[in-house]
Amino acid sequence: MKKLISVLIILIISLCAIYCAPKKDTNKNEVIVWTLQMSDFSDYMNGVIKDFERENPGIKIKWIDVPFSEGEKRTLASVLSDNPPDLINLNPDFTATLAQKGALAEIDRSKTTQFNQGILKSLETNGKLYSIPWYATSAVTIYNKQLIGKTGVKVPATYEEMGTIAPAIREKTGAYVTLPNITENDTMLKILNKYGINSPDKIASDKSIEVFNFYKTLYQKDLIPKESVTQTHREALEKYMSGNIVLFQAGANFLTMIKENAPSTYKVTDVAPQITGELGQYDFSLMNFIIPLKAKHKEEALKFALFLTNEQNQLKIAKLTNVIATNNKALQDSFYTKYNENDLMAKARVISARQLNRVEPVFLSSRNQKDINNLINTAVQQVLLNKADTKTILEKTAGDWSILSR
Repeated sequence: MKKLISVLIILIISLCAIYCAPKKDTNKNEVIVWTLQMSDFSDYMNGVIKDFERENPGIKIKWIDVPFSEGEKRTLASVLSDNPPDLINLNPDFTATLAQKGALAEIDRSKTTQFNQGILKSLETNGKLYSIPWYATSAVTIYNKQLIGKTGVKVPATYEEMGTIAPAIREKTGAYVTLPNITENDTMLKILNKYGINSPDKIASDKSIEVFNFYKTLYQKDLIPKESVTQTHREALEKYMSGNIVLFQAGANFLTMIKENAPSTYKVTDVAPQITGELGQYDFSLMNFIIPLKAKHKEEALKFALFLTNEQNQLKIAKLTNVIATNNKALQDSFYTKYNENDLMAKARVISARQLNRVEPVFLSSRNQKDINNLINTAVQQVLLNKADTKTILEKTAGDWSILSR
């Protein structure tokens, strides 16, 4: 009987050792990373992940690529859950919205010295940083040098110069100077920012009225297409390729589309710096990474984000996609500083990269940014269509913007 009891005790102890001991979490260092529409560059992403895991054997990266159209919807659902991804690729506008809602982890600024400081400034929300910049684009002026040559004018450096040459271009070529996509996303807000107009209290100022009336005059005098009240950069691209507009503001990547779809237009195409406003700075677009507040592996996620955006990896993705790096050392590479005169893509890339040295005061995304964009775009349409006096329209816009900003 004693032997039986002893055997049972030993068995119980053994079973307890197996089943009662704390279970090892085999996934405790698995970092889940979401990107947007990067499946075409899976070799690059998998290569970066492999290199990172080799240097950090205690961390496993699980990469999931999300369709661009579903990015915001999936991200919102995930950050509201108790089990979000650890690192998410997102745009700054939606990042600002999530930061305002307290859904994101703050980023330690001491870890971000490798980045262009103007770009970092653009990512601030209430003076705090909630994202890591990944890559940027900064539009250049793509222009038809054959049509410009017929008019005897120079490529404009400012909006005012663009307005000055518009009549000559229309008269001598039959084309329009440009199709400004000023009712698309935050285009008009970025133009206004170049004049220091970036808040509800400034939108009805004399300078703002002047900027809106500038486009109203071009529109009413048939110096920009009537479609300017609704059409986007895609339609502007089509008009440029068909020779119906002379100037097209877009990223260097659009040159590839022109070359492939309108080779005859590409042959007479050249590039110049982005058109500027009163303050002389340039604007840019950006993609970034966020870490949800409820993420389980914040430290590891930040470590991977910084690895993905180091000099070496930024240059790799830039050479695959022609985007602009946000890493300062990468921006000093010859890839961004030198070009052959016969290489239009390289020329555009170098111009874009140089523009990042002059981006302040930067355009800051704010709470309800999409609603603010829509508000401004509606004002543009009302002004161009002469629905009311410009000042009246903008005073109402100022009031509505103030409500959205509360």
